[in-house]
Amino acid sequence: MTATSHALIGTVIAAKIGNPGLAIPLALASHVVADMIPHWDTATNGNGRGKSPNRVLIDTMMDVGLGFILSYFLIIFVFPHTNLLYALLIIIFAQLPDWLMSPYYFLKIKYFKWAYDFGKKTNINLDKPWGIITQVVAVSLLVILAKIF
Repeated sequence: MTATSHALIGTVIAAKIGNPGLAIPLALASHVVADMIPHWDTATNGNGRGKSPNRVLIDTMMDVGLGFILSYFLIIFVFPHTNLLYALLIIIFAQLPDWLMSPYYFLKIKYFKWAYDFGKKTNINLDKPWGIITQVVAVSLLVILAKIF
C-alpha cells in the first residue's frame, strides 16, 4: 500500500483506540494485512522495472507528505476528538515496516535487508489503475465503518 493508505489506516486506529498498548501492535499488524491486499505503491514498476531509484524516492516522499496531510484533514473533519500527537505516533507505527525497509531499498544498507525481505513476502502488487482503486475502496470502507461505529 502507499504510505498515504497506511497513514489513513493509522489515523483510524488512533481515532478508535485510545490505548497505545493496543493501538501500536494493531497499527503494525494493519500494515502487513493492508499490504496483502493487491495494491499499487510508489515502488511498483520501480527500481529496475521502469522507474529510477531517484524517481521512486521523490514519489515516495510526496506520498508520505500526502499521507500526513490527508490524515490531518481526516482528524479535523471526521475524528476531531483525536489527539494529533497520538495520531502521529500511531501513523508512524502503521508505516514503520516500510520505513525499516527503506534503508536497504534506497541505500543497500544490508542491516535492513530483513525488513526488505519481509516486505517483499507480504506485498501483493497490482499495477494502476486497479492497484489504486483497491486501496481507495479499502481505506474508504474502513473510514466509513469507523465513523459509523
